[in-house]
Amino acid sequence: MLVHFAAQESVTVPVPRQPIPIEHYLRQPQRLVYAIADPQQVEVLADQVYRLKMRPRNFFSFTIQPVVDMRVWTEASNILHIQSVGCEIRGVPYIDRRFRLNLTGTLQAVRSSRASSLVGQAQLQVEVEVPPPLNMMPKIIVEAAGDSLLSSVLGLIKQQLTRQLITDYQQWVASTTQADANPQGHLVWET
Repeated sequence: MLVHFAAQESVTVPVPRQPIPIEHYLRQPQRLVYAIADPQQVEVLADQVYRLKMRPRNFFSFTIQPVVDMRVWTEASNILHIQSVGCEIRGVPYIDRRFRLNLTGTLQAVRSSRASSLVGQAQLQVEVEVPPPLNMMPKIIVEAAGDSLLSSVLGLIKQQLTRQLITDYQQWVASTTQADANPQGHLVWET
């Protein structure tokens, strides 16, 4: 039985005022990767390409560990993009051979007269051939469980993003302003 799972998540994170605009931070996509994931579970594969080993997850009677290769880059318009470029499912070879994953996401700074925020969205889609004995279950139950699993994965990423990203941005600003201060002690950053 071939099933399709899908989930999407949106996020808006208030950005505190800093001497360096958030757009400069977004031009360093590797910082985002390490801000939302445990650095010990991230491997750099190439320029803009990272392997993220997710924590093992239970799905019915199976324990699986998704390993996702992602391309992360920023456009000239300061929109940060995430796109999956490969995936492996560790733990159940049957599923790994019959599994497709598509992850896409964006994150951008939005300014108003009063405040700035980061606005993002992510979509996660999976197609998998369900192994025995799960293929004996009603398809609607398997799909509901899969959708719930994907929603929990995106929810965890959203939690990490809202907790860690602004903290990392503030740390980056502090270290950058210390290192780049000109002799008069003033920084000039263009947005």
